[in-house]
Amino acid sequence: MRPRVIVNVAMSADGKISTVERRQVKISGPEDFARVDALKAESDAIMVGIGTVLADDPSLTVKSETNRHARTARQKPENPVRVIVDSKGRIPLTAAVLHKGEGLRIVAVSGTAPRDKVNELEKVSTVIVAGEENVDLVSLLGQLYTMGIRQLMVEGGGTLIAGLFAQGLVDEFYTFIGNSIISGKDAPTPADGPGFSVARGFPRLVLAGATQIGDGVLLHWKA
Repeated sequence: MRPRVIVNVAMSADGKISTVERRQVKISGPEDFARVDALKAESDAIMVGIGTVLADDPSLTVKSETNRHARTARQKPENPVRVIVDSKGRIPLTAAVLHKGEGLRIVAVSGTAPRDKVNELEKVSTVIVAGEENVDLVSLLGQLYTMGIRQLMVEGGGTLIAGLFAQGLVDEFYTFIGNSIISGKDAPTPADGPGFSVARGFPRLVLAGATQIGDGVLLHWKA
């Protein structure tokens, strides 16, 4: 058993989620920010990869006071459980996600993560070991399910999202497409990683909805 996995990304009109320098850029606007915050508030946990933490230092907290109050009214913490996939234990101990806002933090590492770093992380988070060289996503999601997590929102980055698609672990995929062109052959996309081949086949999705939001469009896909 595993949680329902909902991936949410914002990308430029040419399919980039960041610049070649991997700097955070504003792609969507207030209306889409509100949608994402509501989705976050409805989820039991939110997950990102270590690359997102190192590039953006996000807190992954629920921003709207109304959404936070709605969570506490359901006897839930103000923020969902925050999960960082970090095979080698590279997350800085000062990262915002480990300190900002109340709620449980989980750092998922592999067996290759340095023991001394794991010991330090255990002081500020719950550490899950899943996999030998890299985090085993199937094992991780199974452990999250046993902890009571039923809906897991994933916000990036491209390597993590590609890994989830590769193992058939994505149930819904929201893509907000903005009106900017970022360009750059090395700029990250919503699903990076080694890529799929014609021989292996491609993950296929079903379009469940398309909605114009501001100067962009939101596509809702189901697996």
